[in-house]
Amino acid sequence: MSSLICGSLAYDTIMAFPDRFSESILADQLHNINVCFLVPSMRREFGGCAGNIAYSLKMLGGNPLIMATIGTDGEPYLERLAELDISRRHVTTVKKTFTAQAFITTDQNNNQITAFHPGAMSFSHQNKVADITENIELAIVAPDGRDGMLQNAEDCAAKGIAFIFDPGQGLPMFSKDELRRFIEQATYVAVNDYEAAMLMQETGWTEKEIASRVKALIVTLGERGAEIYAEGEKIVIPCVEAGKTIDPTGCGDAFRAGLIYGLTNNKDLATCGRLGSLMGAIKIAHQGPQAHSLTAAEIADRFEKEFGYRY
Repeated sequence: MSSLICGSLAYDTIMAFPDRFSESILADQLHNINVCFLVPSMRREFGGCAGNIAYSLKMLGGNPLIMATIGTDGEPYLERLAELDISRRHVTTVKKTFTAQAFITTDQNNNQITAFHPGAMSFSHQNKVADITENIELAIVAPDGRDGMLQNAEDCAAKGIAFIFDPGQGLPMFSKDELRRFIEQATYVAVNDYEAAMLMQETGWTEKEIASRVKALIVTLGERGAEIYAEGEKIVIPCVEAGKTIDPTGCGDAFRAGLIYGLTNNKDLATCGRLGSLMGAIKIAHQGPQAHSLTAAEIADRFEKEFGYRY
């Protein structure tokens, strides 16, 4: 069976600022900000939440099925998916648009400033989960076009497909009622700590109230690991020490790939979270969201070394 990955495909232009943003922005001039960051290094990567999640999930031995939209400049991405043996069947090319583009600048403290052009992503509602004929074990509704995310959640719920709601940076696009509806339809909710605070603020529900409406609420905490709230309990997931910290771009997506692989292979929530934590640590040691490369056996060995058992 397949895991349906609903989300964006994007090109990421990644730049490194060899200083701290905080030292280049005057706190008393935030109302009149006009800054320029000199970025000596720049590169272009394949990215987007759906692409990043599918990349790591395939590496683990999963069977990702991407549902996304690209623009007329998307042929290189289609070729890459073919090389990775990831299905392109539900990737739609939208005429007269660019593929979504993220322009990410990272400072030496791993803080990021991102400008994002949605492009073809805004037409993600042209794809319909209702039209999928493959057997789907689990889906994720990851950051994408607003209408597409709403539609994908409704369609997954209508078809009885368990799914993870992962609003990411798209969270501010939705109203209180829409966010509540997402949570009530979802099987799992996955957010980082900042998004968790925003989700509670916007829905008016506490962490406990959100967790009570799904099988599990997963909150990633960066270098502090993660927490999983399920059945009235909190499972603490330790951070896996990275060999080196190079680039945080895509770490959350790598975590979600580990989570999806664990859930679709009937692993307990603690193991799912630990596998996600390991995948995030593997990713952060590489430049770009899709530059890490290990075999499934190598990942299993690293997991056993880290946690003392095989998943």
